This record gives sequence, C-alpha cells and structure tokens, in this order.
Amino acid sequence: MSSVPRPQNQLLACMPDEEWMRLMPFLETVHLPAGQSLYESGATIRHVYFPVCGHVALHGMTESGDSSVLSLVGREGVVGVSSFMGGSSMSSHATVLAGGDFLRMRADDLLREFERSVPLLHLLLRYTQALIAQMAQTSVCNRHHTLEKAFSRCLLLCLDRSPGNELRLTHEQMANLLGVRREGVTEAASRLQRQGLIRYSRGRIEVLDRPGLEQGTCECYGVIKREYDRLLPMRLAV
Repeated sequence: MSSVPRPQNQLLACMPDEEWMRLMPFLETVHLPAGQSLYESGATIRHVYFPVCGHVALHGMTESGDSSVLSLVGREGVVGVSSFMGGSSMSSHATVLAGGDFLRMRADDLLREFERSVPLLHLLLRYTQALIAQMAQTSVCNRHHTLEKAFSRCLLLCLDRSPGNELRLTHEQMANLLGVRREGVTEAASRLQRQGLIRYSRGRIEVLDRPGLEQGTCECYGVIKREYDRLLPMRLAV
C-alpha cells in the first residue's frame, strides 16, 4: 500500500496505488453545507465530488417543482458520473443532504485518468452499475411498498453513508427524499419510535436498533446493499 494515507472515501480507498498517486494532486478538500446545490438538471459538470463525511441526494424534478430522490451518494462513491460516462451534463439535480467534507476535482481531469487507466475505468464502471441499481430499486420501492418500509429503507441507506447512528435530517427533508407529504413521514417516524427502533427530535434521528430496523424494512434495502457489496467489496470501517 502507498505510504500516503487514503481519505475515508471508498472509491478512493479501492484505487490501486498508481491510480491514487496520479489522482491525489488534483483533489482539494471543500466543506459543503446541507442544502447546497451542486448541479441543476442539464448543467455542465465542471467538478466531481468524492464525499468523505457528508452525502448528496440525486433527485428528479417536475415542472411544477415536485421532486423525488433517485439515489443517495456518500463516502462509498462519487457525484458526477455523467462526466465520465459519455455526457458532460447532469440529467438530475444534486443537492447536499448532509453537510461535511468532500474531495473535489475537475471533471476533465477525472475523465482523462478514466480514459488512460483500465483499473480506474473498471472501478468507476462498477460503481456506476451499483448506482443505477440503487436508482432502479428506489423507484420500485417508492411505487410498491408502504411509506413506513420506504422510510426505513431510506434511513438505512443514509446510515450506511454516515459515520455513526445519528442522522441530521428534518421530516421535511425526509419527505422530499421519499416524494411524500411531511405528515406521512411524521406518522412513520412516530410508529418506529414507539417500536423502540429510533429516537427523533427536531432535525435529528438516532437509530437505536439497527437490526430491528433492517428486519422491519422491505427487501429493497438488501437488494441495494448486496449490489454495492458485490461490485465494491472493500468496505470502510465506521
């Protein structure tokens, strides 16, 4: 392994030493607050972002302003896959859901390395496949499963992308994640709290019983997690 320590981002940690040493000079640390917009749909991608301790929601929007989250990206991945997948613009919006530190690099620098390095190409393609799987399963879940199960699935996915058992998410943010009314999220959170699975207060959700939460959710969380584990087997320690 390289003597240069790797950041707490799974994709960067998975990279072979040669690719990591080439990418490292292009990376800069930026702190992004919750709510900051990284891309609008159709905007040209200037930078890509590797989350270290925050995560981003990729969401689609209608002309009326309604939105629904398609996928979450945290320290397992990178925001801006369109930049190396043959497009230069985003088809969805990207908004910081949980603020924190991110490693940013110019999209054209990553594209150049993507085109020259077969190991990096394979790694990023596997990640993109896992991201697509998350989008597809999220659509199925939101359409066919109860709000409580979808809420639990969303909590678990956020938890996988956070360094602990507490999430800083308001009911309004969770409602936007699921594309439902805030009152529905409040009811689902109340039921989970009565079951002793979570504790919530204003802007904070603490998961008290993760195994119980996993047992009570639908199969969609397991489908998504298994795909990430299969395609990106090197997991980061919490």
